[in-house]
Amino acid sequence: MSTEVRVPTLGESVSEATVATWFKKPGDKVEADEMLCELETDKVTVEVPSPTAGTMGDIVAAEGETVGVDALLATIEEGAGEKSAPKADTKPSEKSSEKSSEKPKEKSDAKQFEKSSGKGGGSIDVMVPTLGESVSEATVSTWFKKAGDKVEADEMLCELETDKVSVEVPSPGAGTLSEILAKEGETVQAGGKLAVLSSGSDAGVAQATDDSPADGAQHQQPEAGGDDMKDVENAPSAKKAMAEAGLSADQVTGTGRDGRIMKDDVAKAAKGDAPKAEAPAPAKRAPSPADDDAREERVKMTRLRQTIARRLKESQNTAAMLTTYNEVDMGAVMDLRSEYKEEFQKKHGVKLGFMSFFTKACVHALKEVPEVNAEIDGTDVVYKNFVHMGIAAGTPTGLVVPVIRDADAMSFAGIEKAIAEKGAKARDGKLTMDEMQGGTFTISNGGVYGSLLSSPILNPPQSGILGMHKIQDRPMAIKGEVKIRPMMYLALSYDHRIVDGKGAVTFLVRVKEALEDPRRLLMDL
Repeated sequence: MSTEVRVPTLGESVSEATVATWFKKPGDKVEADEMLCELETDKVTVEVPSPTAGTMGDIVAAEGETVGVDALLATIEEGAGEKSAPKADTKPSEKSSEKSSEKPKEKSDAKQFEKSSGKGGGSIDVMVPTLGESVSEATVSTWFKKAGDKVEADEMLCELETDKVSVEVPSPGAGTLSEILAKEGETVQAGGKLAVLSSGSDAGVAQATDDSPADGAQHQQPEAGGDDMKDVENAPSAKKAMAEAGLSADQVTGTGRDGRIMKDDVAKAAKGDAPKAEAPAPAKRAPSPADDDAREERVKMTRLRQTIARRLKESQNTAAMLTTYNEVDMGAVMDLRSEYKEEFQKKHGVKLGFMSFFTKACVHALKEVPEVNAEIDGTDVVYKNFVHMGIAAGTPTGLVVPVIRDADAMSFAGIEKAIAEKGAKARDGKLTMDEMQGGTFTISNGGVYGSLLSSPILNPPQSGILGMHKIQDRPMAIKGEVKIRPMMYLALSYDHRIVDGKGAVTFLVRVKEALEDPRRLLMDL
């Protein structure tokens, strides 16, 4: 008897997906609810669990194929005589051996580690933690420890990167890191094994019992100035930090394994807290084009950066994107904020910022121009009778857009609290997938980085995004007189397939009016 595995419901306005990865092959044994494959849509990644226990039968939809909702993906054979099952003449002892060698099944509630007893002590498996809803795999970014190192409970062992966030993996116990199973750059599945810790009297010799050379032996600390230093790979986060700080590797003293430079080392060097290596002597001649390859550095894009690149390009390829501009006198908002900020913080426990004014102004304008808050689904226009406001935030690993749900029903204080909470999570890399999905409109503030004017790119499937910029004093003609006013350029990028020029301009004018006279928000004008 066989059970069909079909494409599940993919979410609102999503009718098809691409088969990204099969975790099982025909003939593999599977448990009920064990993950069989992963599907990718233009919005989310969907895992497909096994509807029953049995043996993997035929795979109907191969990796890379596009499938519709409820399409047949594969079959699960039940019972002892399943299709593609092990041959009948397999000896019982072989079956037992095969069964005992199977890897632990990945469960959604898998523990981060499992203990197993051993002579004179025990071992602790370091497992991939839960990565968040719809996230089934990650890339090992950095190991902070090497095989043979002693570690304390809860000490950080390594860092994993997913499409959206970075996840730190703490040590599940005290002992010695005896074996690293997933090297830097490798892709690991949720619930997979990363490493093994040894505890007790056998901790110091656990690695020596391995048939292969100890991992630690491959990374012996080289002598100062040795040739081996050429092969040391600095932490990816440190490379990014050095680029942002304008520092080169020879200006930073590394404290990591084999002298590798860590992110903290860059921060210390930027502050002048760490000694800087002696600058190299000036070149005697100008480098020739042939020397350029030796001076280049090739770094693999993080999963987050790959996702950002893909989605931004999809947006440009899909939407008929156009940008309209205006400017706003921020004097009224600045005066109001200055007058009430202390009282506001005392009562609500959060600072009064500019983002709550812009969120309120956008909500006000979206009521009058609802198509800016809508999206296209095939030949239909889907109007949203609510506002889930996306607030773009820059993080050390890239741009993320946490979503404030039902922002149209929130007060100034509620909006500020939500922004502060989501911003802290974004900086710490703790945003979940749910917190970054479902937005209907987005605000991006490039002004915090000094941007005077830019054209933001749409966050699909949304039809509008507002770009804020730097507040700058400029001479303005006011009632026949030239006065210096705090001005900000505003940019609205919109999908011209659904939003006409009149609607876009009207939206931006309403935002401008609400900010220049915040009383209009109270009067709903």
